[in-house]
Amino acid sequence: MSNALKEYLSFCQTRVEHALAQRLPDANKLPQKLHQAMRYCALDGGKRMRPMLTYCTGKTLGLAPEALDGPACAVEFIHVYSLIHDDLPAMDDDDLRRGKPTCHIAFDDATAILTGDALQALAFEILAHDSSIVADAEARLKMITTLAKASGSQGMVGGQAIDLSSVGTQLSLPELENMHIHKTGALIRASVNMATLSKTDIDQTVAIKLDHYAKCIGLSFQVKDDILDEESDTATLGKTQGKDKDNDKPTYPALLGLAGAKQKAQELHEMALENLSSFGKEADLLRDLSLYIIQRNH
Repeated sequence: MSNALKEYLSFCQTRVEHALAQRLPDANKLPQKLHQAMRYCALDGGKRMRPMLTYCTGKTLGLAPEALDGPACAVEFIHVYSLIHDDLPAMDDDDLRRGKPTCHIAFDDATAILTGDALQALAFEILAHDSSIVADAEARLKMITTLAKASGSQGMVGGQAIDLSSVGTQLSLPELENMHIHKTGALIRASVNMATLSKTDIDQTVAIKLDHYAKCIGLSFQVKDDILDEESDTATLGKTQGKDKDNDKPTYPALLGLAGAKQKAQELHEMALENLSSFGKEADLLRDLSLYIIQRNH
């Protein structure tokens, strides 16, 4: 990781942690158990990759970070909600997330379901009403539509449904990519698009190139996740290592082999950089971020 990206990652993590804490209900406010669970799951953990993408894209476009706090929180709340539900016994049945017990383990199944529901609703409330968002009403509506589509049956939830139905089956490479374009990639693309939609005078050619960049890193992120599930360990990952393999889920290493999966990640990184070729130094953080995604160890 470059020093510039390391410093900006630290800045983004600190900034979004504070912004998330401000926007979450107080733990002592009724219903207390639900609000405690929301704060337990959303705070103090995770790479914050999606908010960082929003901030990095905004920096590339010359936007102030304070104008992006609301959208960054919205995408992170959707992400956290999805993790809570993915970890439930009816889904992936995992008991460790971000290095601590999953929501249904720390609380209970019903509270975990409600916590995910509440975080999802809070994400859209932020996009509709958060006073820090400088975008006008039309841009806010586009943000809401973008995040809703990325989260629903044509995005993340649809990808999860495909994933669950694919257990024990052999997918082709296009089928596997289609699953992850929805399951993982859709929200990563939305994270970038939250920033492009915040700049109301953006050149649409620029917005399209940034969206294509996001599509590439969305896939490379999942390829690297699959590789780490094979090569890393539970303590480093902060979640159960080898879970996908144990559950007989289709993965890139299972389809391409480890060497082939690593080559695929490199190819996606190069495609991401190609989409930034018309940008100057203002996009260096996005370039560094693409490299970090395929080189990370957790």
